Amino acid sequence: MQLAIVIGHATSTIKHRALEGWRMTVVQPVGVTRQPEGDPVIAVDGMGSGLGQTVVLNTDGKAARELLKNEKSPVRYFVIAIVDQQQEKSEHQVSEIK
Repeated sequence: MQLAIVIGHATSTIKHRALEGWRMTVVQPVGVTRQPEGDPVIAVDGMGSGLGQTVVLNTDGKAARELLKNEKSPVRYFVIAIVDQQQEKSEHQVSEIK
């Protein structure tokens, strides 16, 4: 799984038949500090994420093919969650973990 920020949406008049009816978003993978990691990718989005939202991506191609119900699907990335907010760990929480 990978955090990413939605930076746009992709539109295609011609696409693989497995993608018909699915929304495609352009996302920038980021680390836990929200700094970009690598190049933007296109992800299938059944969650309805919006521009600027942080999402959780699944990068398992087999799971993507199962989601789309198509063994020949070229999809690798898909949105599995929208992050509502990030909670910072307080000193109390950190001490409990140790």
